[in-house]
Amino acid sequence: MTANHAVERTLGVGILGAGPVTQAIHLPSLARLRNLLTVRHIMDVDAAVAESVAARVGATHSTSIEALLGDPEVDVVAICSPHQFHAEQVIAACRAGKKAVLCEKPFAWNAEEAAEISAVSQETRVPIIVGAMHTFDPGWLAAEANWGDLPETAHTIRSSIVLPPNARFEDFATEIITRPASGTPDYTDAEVIKGMLRGGIMGLAIHDLPLVRRFTPDFALVEVLEARIVRPFGYIISLRTPTRTIELRAAMNNTWKPEWSFEAFSDDAAVRIDFTPSYVQAGSATATFSRAGETTVHGPFDHNGYEGEWRELAALAAWAKQPPSPQNLIDDLTFALDIAEATAAAVDADHKVGQPVREGAHA
Repeated sequence: MTANHAVERTLGVGILGAGPVTQAIHLPSLARLRNLLTVRHIMDVDAAVAESVAARVGATHSTSIEALLGDPEVDVVAICSPHQFHAEQVIAACRAGKKAVLCEKPFAWNAEEAAEISAVSQETRVPIIVGAMHTFDPGWLAAEANWGDLPETAHTIRSSIVLPPNARFEDFATEIITRPASGTPDYTDAEVIKGMLRGGIMGLAIHDLPLVRRFTPDFALVEVLEARIVRPFGYIISLRTPTRTIELRAAMNNTWKPEWSFEAFSDDAAVRIDFTPSYVQAGSATATFSRAGETTVHGPFDHNGYEGEWRELAALAAWAKQPPSPQNLIDDLTFALDIAEATAAAVDADHKVGQPVREGAHA
């Protein structure tokens, strides 16, 4: 199909994994894009969940990846399964001849898997995008179009996230069928702390780390100065490179007011991007620039990053856009992995027998 060839029908979507993100985020986003995309097949290892969620949108359901990938009605695949299955499922979707693949973050768990995915994508010519939704938000894209030399001149970068638990948002959005059980972690166990920090980075911070990396040309030289958890879930992580200071902060607690922001500062300019809560489908981020005493605001726009990534996938499947650079995806992943491993090492260095690992203030 050429870039100018009209799509004869809406693209059929197959979704691997019918958990809360599929139910509360992807299905509502796709419902607003019926002129481009139609959910055709939902797969989940839990047959009852697959059947119930598929029934909401009139789709076929199955418990088999092979059944979904073999469905001729499925043109594009979204991989929303547990992260340990992402790499093999991305590769299988590419080899099944689908037109494009959306994979929730992280799309791989190490650099070797990422390189293999890149090679298969290039071999099969199936484009892949990763669901770091903020990179598809119109507010971020407006910032990108207007930031000039700020990525080269910025010296301080911050990502700050304060949210209620995902479950509260999910319950606002839809009636969730099944949810993983949670327990109370042992905050005195260094391995638990390391797991919480890794999970925070690869599950939450990873949404903003591609944005951070755009402002960090020497990202390969990142080091951790401090890493702490915040109860019940969150982190305070201070990083630096030879030219940048980076702060990553997050807290998920019973706050009534969510706030999710990204900031970058140089000596004479700054940008702040305020993102809307993902689950409430509240439209785009807003980008605010400050330069020479003047303030310029871009946004809000009519959709958020989740809808934006689906629009991107549809354009890629129709060959209406150039696919993203595989190296860019690999660099984003390795940046996140490097930070995750460095924070774990920082916990090891800080942990002493008989003493608790440092924690942030109880949120």
